[in-house]
Formats: sequence, C-alpha cells, structure tokens
Amino acid sequence: ARSEDNMADDLVLEPDAQELGTLGATDDDPVTKLKSSATKRKGRGFREEAGKADDGYEGMETDGSNVGPARSVEGWILFATGVHEEAQEDDIYDKFGEYGEIKNMHLNLDRRTGFIKGYALVEFNTFKEAQAALEGLNGGDLLGQRLTVDWAFVKGPYKSSRGGRRVESHQRGRSPDRY
Repeated sequence: ARSEDNMADDLVLEPDAQELGTLGATDDDPVTKLKSSATKRKGRGFREEAGKADDGYEGMETDGSNVGPARSVEGWILFATGVHEEAQEDDIYDKFGEYGEIKNMHLNLDRRTGFIKGYALVEFNTFKEAQAALEGLNGGDLLGQRLTVDWAFVKGPYKSSRGGRRVESHQRGRSPDRY
C-alpha cells in the first residue's frame, strides 16, 4: 500500500506476515551474519597492532636508564628549598650562577608578605652544570639558612612514604621562628 505521491506513506511500522517468517534467529538472517562477523573495537584510535608505539608524536630523548634525574622539556631543573624569605632574586642567581649559565629561574612570592615562599626552581641548559650546582649547593648556606637542593624531575618508580621513616634528605625543616 505505497503511494508515489507522498513520501510519508513509504514508512511501514509493522511487518507483514511474509516478513515475520524471515525474522527468526536463523543463520540466513543478515543482521545475525553481520553481528557474528563484526569485531568489537573500543576506544579512540583503535589499531590492529595495539603493541606498537605511535610514531605520530614527538618524544623526549632518554638515556635508557629507568632511575635518576629527568630532563624537562627545555633543560635540567633543580628544586631548592630552605631559601631565606628575605633572599632576593640576585642572591639566588649569583649563588647558582657560579656553577653554570642559568637558563630560567622561578621564585614564588607570598602575596600577603611579599617575601619568597622558601623555595626556588633553577633551570640549567646542561646536565653537567645542574649536577655541579646540586653537589655544590646541597647542604650549603644562603643568608644564614641551610639550602636543600634536589632534582625537580626524577625518573623511576613512585616510592610511597607509608609505613616507613622518611629519608633524612627529604624531610622538611621546621619554619624559622617569627619575632
């Protein structure tokens, strides 16, 4: 009962008796055939070779080791804690500058007081310069306060501090006395 004049008449909502006989779950059913031959594929970018790395992205150069300092995108970054609150950018720049050319330095200030928050991030171009600064300044003195210097980024497994004592070099010192 199709009408060539109106497209709305082409929609058939109920199958006729002949179509009902062919909708059983037989092997000749096209939907059953399609479902049985289909492979489930989930996720964005599904590929047959799931184990291969995608060559479409840039990666960081690695030296092959799994433990130790890690290079940031632009250089080698040291994290210095125990920086005196009244230290100036020039004081830290001069102290770290003795070991090589400083590429970048971040000093975060306390908004309320305007003083340094007690830490600094210092970036060097080369590993040798950063390593020399780490060895020379870790445990050193800046304006009468002991500096602790370590790598900002480290490769290796995450080490949980649960159930054990913290390592001496990673303990936080207490805040200086306020007058």
